[in-house]
Amino acid sequence: MIEEKLIVKLANSIREYWDLPALTDYPGPAMNYSEAAGRILWLHRIFKETGIKKGAKIALAGKNCSNWGLVWLSTVTYGATIVPILANFSPEDTQHIINHSDAELLFISKDKYDNIDADQLRKVRYVFSLDDLGILEEKHGKNQLALPSYDAFCETEAFSKDSFNLEDVCDNEDIASIIYTSGTTGFSKGVMLPHRSLLANLIVAHKNLLFSVGAKVFAFLPLAHAYACSFDFLYPFTRGNHINFMDRIPAPKLLLAAMKDLQPEVVLTVPLLIEKIYKKQLQPTLETKKMKVLLKVPGIRNIILKKIHDKLMQAFGGNIRELITGGAPMNAEVEHFMKKIKFPFTIGYGMTECGPLISYANWQEHRFESSGKQVEFLQIKVDSKDPQTIPGEIRLKGEQLFTGYYKFEEATSEVLRDGWLYTGDIGTMDKDGFVYIRGRSKNVILGPSGENIYPELVEQKLNNMPYVGESLVLERNHQLHAMIYPDFEALDSDHIPESRISKLMEENRTEVNKQLSDFSRIIKIQIASEPFQKTPTQKIKRYLYS
Repeated sequence: MIEEKLIVKLANSIREYWDLPALTDYPGPAMNYSEAAGRILWLHRIFKETGIKKGAKIALAGKNCSNWGLVWLSTVTYGATIVPILANFSPEDTQHIINHSDAELLFISKDKYDNIDADQLRKVRYVFSLDDLGILEEKHGKNQLALPSYDAFCETEAFSKDSFNLEDVCDNEDIASIIYTSGTTGFSKGVMLPHRSLLANLIVAHKNLLFSVGAKVFAFLPLAHAYACSFDFLYPFTRGNHINFMDRIPAPKLLLAAMKDLQPEVVLTVPLLIEKIYKKQLQPTLETKKMKVLLKVPGIRNIILKKIHDKLMQAFGGNIRELITGGAPMNAEVEHFMKKIKFPFTIGYGMTECGPLISYANWQEHRFESSGKQVEFLQIKVDSKDPQTIPGEIRLKGEQLFTGYYKFEEATSEVLRDGWLYTGDIGTMDKDGFVYIRGRSKNVILGPSGENIYPELVEQKLNNMPYVGESLVLERNHQLHAMIYPDFEALDSDHIPESRISKLMEENRTEVNKQLSDFSRIIKIQIASEPFQKTPTQKIKRYLYS
């Protein structure tokens, strides 16, 4: 059992790093930890004035920025529950999550708020702009609430490094955050993460990650995702790091330019971005006839690989100590090459339900094709006669585990049984505790930034389109493709020739994509000539088409 408290740890960190830079909307000016402290206390005052009690839900919808971080910290340290919403969720999904979570306050960027139906927000009483933290709308109340500005608050509330404190109002079982892995009504699962889960991840990070006090961190992965929130934000904030927010995942060229400027020590990213850099920056040179010949000469080969290593290190700012990828499997060819040039990278394994870390090993210990080693506070069991060689379902037990899915007892009971979390992931684990993911029994597809994409949702929308008999959504080359078996009976009835089918299905793809979040849009349609093979319960045998 963990004895530490999250709120106490945050308060101690703020005092310890009081004069250091804390938050920057890159490439803007820095906010010190001392100012962050003041703004947290100011937001606490606003919560109190708006009637927020311990355990109340506060929704947070917008892109990465300093204000996003301040609202997150203020909510959790106040004893309320933060509900972060991915910025690229559709307006429909965003609105659904706000309502489903019973949020009473909403912090949202103005552009996103303009696209949702505010009249349908059931329990929200006040809406604040994430852009400037000013009030956008008072939804329930006759009089406009008079809230103090930050400057006015500072004039009346004196605080210093020695006097600053955050009252510890929470137990470790209290819910700190509810993270929705999907936005749409039929598949909404709000993962309830208690304080102990965030603490366990934080303690593991402090013992294993290579961040130095004061080092710059480049936070470009979406903070509404557990991976980035824990290790690009919460851990660096308790380490005295200077967190530089970017509001989107940059293209490789922009990413490398920012790396050169910030010179970070540790970078968290997703495999797809590394694969793009490899394919665009390195692969063309490696595949020339001259280079292929030179790489076969032992002495010259080592010199070339060393030069590539040094060039890649400089591309990432020249100061990198470790590059950590997660959220999706990495291309084996890319991983093999990175290990060959001894680039300091590693791959972790996690899931939102663990807040998120399950396994990790630093780059020097990383084993090829593994996803790291089981971390402290967590027990991993592979349901197999021989877990080292025969794949089985990965099951978990420990402090990191979530409490359940918010208002979704049926889904909770499916995965939490006898104290174990049944992940649905298939893998093996060697004698040293290194985990190897072999596949997924669940159908979830991971998006480019680790977003969860539920193919059933996309298929439901496709199946409602004209002349679609049934559909199957698959991931191919990091993109979503859809196989469609047309409704030939309807086509015959309307006297539509087969020559028009491809055009009709392309029109359906365009129309369905308008209804989907950008990371779950279909790139290509393939026409199936026969019905999909199914199980006795009429479920499509997906593995036959992957």
